[in-house]
Amino acid sequence: MEERIAIIGAMDEEVEALGHALTSVTQVQSPLRNLPIVQGGLGGKEVVVVRCGIGKVNAALATQYVIDHFKPTGIINSGIAGALSPKVRIGDLVLGTNSLHHDFDLREFGYAMSYIPSLGSSTFTADSRLLVAATQAAKEELTSDRIHQGLIVSGDQFISSTEQKQHISRMFPEAMCAEMEGAAIAQVASVNRIPHLIMRAISDQADSTAPHDFDQYLLDVIPVLNTVIQKLLALLNG
Repeated sequence: MEERIAIIGAMDEEVEALGHALTSVTQVQSPLRNLPIVQGGLGGKEVVVVRCGIGKVNAALATQYVIDHFKPTGIINSGIAGALSPKVRIGDLVLGTNSLHHDFDLREFGYAMSYIPSLGSSTFTADSRLLVAATQAAKEELTSDRIHQGLIVSGDQFISSTEQKQHISRMFPEAMCAEMEGAAIAQVASVNRIPHLIMRAISDQADSTAPHDFDQYLLDVIPVLNTVIQKLLALLNG
């Protein structure tokens, strides 16, 4: 089976340049509301680029639609995130070894925070092949201290206060960064047994400075991430 990679991002700014980089581009019509999709070639691979919209429900809907209609052999979630770990700075790249929903809470029923009983797990593990290729590609663009691997957490909240950040860090001390779609994409990919990887460029520190930093750095950090993704795709041909 020919390899086909789906790249899913929440906002136009996160995926627009990747769509423009495609060769032999085809605009795909979707019955789902406001779900722009383009298909073409990138890095020697057949690629589907999707702007899913912000939040976990939008991300899950888009991911299942893409799986059903394009049969991808791999899914990459690309976008920005707020740093949780003190090791992570604006402009760094975080590659998710695993992910979870930081706002999924059934503790009242005796379960651990983020644990999903129907799945018997809290976390979704990234594909090792995609992770290795992404790490190698990232090393061509960034110094090793700007590349991180670890836990990425997702929730339907833009984290923009010290209190929010500290709460999440207390619950999940290993978390590297927080965003709003990755774990939903990872969950749908995992249920469908499709390899996945979450890749996030850091736009802010997920605290009271986040609104200002997000606006200031969003367009600065995405180009490096896009370059890494293109090199990752080329490495998968090896």
